[in-house]
Amino acid sequence: MTALAPDPAGGRWRDFVACAAAGEAFPNELESGDRCVIQPFDDSLLIAAVDGSGHGAEAAAAAKIAAATLEAYASESPIALVLRCHEQLKGTRGAVMTIAFVHLRYRTLTWLGVGNVEGILFHSGAHSAPDRVLLRNGVIGYRLPPLRVDTVPLKARDTLILFTDGITADFGDEVSQGDDPQLIADGILANHHKGDDDALVVVARYLGGGM
Repeated sequence: MTALAPDPAGGRWRDFVACAAAGEAFPNELESGDRCVIQPFDDSLLIAAVDGSGHGAEAAAAAKIAAATLEAYASESPIALVLRCHEQLKGTRGAVMTIAFVHLRYRTLTWLGVGNVEGILFHSGAHSAPDRVLLRNGVIGYRLPPLRVDTVPLKARDTLILFTDGITADFGDEVSQGDDPQLIADGILANHHKGDDDALVVVARYLGGGM
């Protein structure tokens, strides 16, 4: 399982967004090449899932570099962050990622994906179709595609799920707005882990309101 890191910023964002993560490494590997980033800044929250190319120590090393870069420069724009990661990851195996910004003041989600880390935003309305992040083909640190950022409005109880390619995508009917985010993350990992790659699920629920 993957635990979220301690929050050095004081945790006020937790009044507005509930986050959880679950993950497992490739069988017989000591560490995973998939990493979660939850980084608050100002009145916003950066949420990311990073997948180092391949698995094992080299994949984990690339993912650590990317995660550290995201944490250090979280207040920059999504495209600027990807460009920073691209420079830092040159000479490594590279990584793919989806990054999402929850802007509490404006009650919006801004996101950007490079590679195959999928992102789905499940809306709280009973008949609302989910939004999916637009993924651009590429590997950060090796070959960047043209980058595009999208923004969608948030309503209370909207639930964001980011997941790497070690997870199958057929879990939509299992996501309940009433379930705890950690329960959702653990359930997706248990029921949809392919078993032939590192796997990571990140769940973030917007609780409503803003800073």
